[in-house]
Amino acid sequence: MTIVCVRFQLPSTREALLPELLGLLEEFTPVVEALPPDGALADLRGAERYFGRDAVELASVIRVRALARYGVDCVIGAGPGPMLARLALRDARPGLTCAVPEAGEREFLAGKPVGALPGVGTATARTLCEYGLDTLGRVAAAPLSTLQRLVGARTGRELHEKANGIDRGRVVPNAVSRSLAAERPFDRDELDPGRHRRALLSAAEELGTRLRSLEKVCRVLTLTVRYADRSSTTRSRTLKEPTAHSAALTGTAYGMYEALGLQRARVRAIVLRAESLGPAEQASYQLTFDPVDEKIRRVEQVADRIRAKFGPGAVKPGALAA
Repeated sequence: MTIVCVRFQLPSTREALLPELLGLLEEFTPVVEALPPDGALADLRGAERYFGRDAVELASVIRVRALARYGVDCVIGAGPGPMLARLALRDARPGLTCAVPEAGEREFLAGKPVGALPGVGTATARTLCEYGLDTLGRVAAAPLSTLQRLVGARTGRELHEKANGIDRGRVVPNAVSRSLAAERPFDRDELDPGRHRRALLSAAEELGTRLRSLEKVCRVLTLTVRYADRSSTTRSRTLKEPTAHSAALTGTAYGMYEALGLQRARVRAIVLRAESLGPAEQASYQLTFDPVDEKIRRVEQVADRIRAKFGPGAVKPGALAA
């Protein structure tokens, strides 16, 4: 095993600890990729040779240090590549590292649903399932030409390689982007998609207001949905242009939510995070001849002045007034 994928069990009130936890990982290797809000990938090839321990043993040391120093437990998946480490993480439990068996990548993947593979969206999974390719084992056994006819030449080739355990990904060192977050917890586990969308609208409005007050724009929007069983799903999307426009943030948030395809999901909280912040004065946006968009922006400016004078709850979208 070479790569570990770590998810720290951080409550929302302690997400600011992530940079320090990344520093803990960097005590073992400089090749650490942050996965906000609560995870990271680490390439331990050099650490295995230096410490004379394999990745699973080093994962145990990482877990103990995180608990001792910060009181934070973690779940860890290990594999020969980033994709396999991420998939192993899904089967991991606190106190027990899940590792892909050496030379057993295909067997590890065989029984998993095709939708578990990173990069396989709802539409692709539906197409494959219609032809009986509902598990990665069946996808791996299918002829490459068949997959390419179903999902396209490039996607078919990548899918065939991944289902066979060929992981060409690598860990790209980075830092945690400066960000702003808005969390919307529910009083009880919420099944109603309408309430999910209201929470997204409220969070996007808050982020837009805060960004404009700081004279910042964001380039990336990240959505985290936390479920009743304490698992979570995180998706990020790079915006077409840096923005602090609430309508643009809301539209992107809705798009990420719809792409998750949640059905009767018991949602405990929704977190929206604006990342890769930059000065608004250095940003530009595409001019438009749409009078509606210009009107919305003018209304937004007036609403911001009212909020600055009378408080953040003075103006809110009509959908949130009830």
